[in-house]
Amino acid sequence: MSVLTPLLLRGLTGSARRLPVPRAKIHSLPPEEKLGIMELAVGLTSCFVTFLLPAGWILSHLETYRRPE
Repeated sequence: MSVLTPLLLRGLTGSARRLPVPRAKIHSLPPEEKLGIMELAVGLTSCFVTFLLPAGWILSHLETYRRPE
């Protein structure tokens, strides 16, 4: 390691420490209308199908993936 390396690294990080960090301005309001049973059922079903269907397919066909051809 060179003698100048710590000085160069300190020079690079020193200017970054002085930069102001903007704070996020996140404000949330209550929903305008509540979700119904049908919307909840469709949302949950689509999430389960999206994540569990491919995993189930792979697990049910695991023997065909393992078998060398």
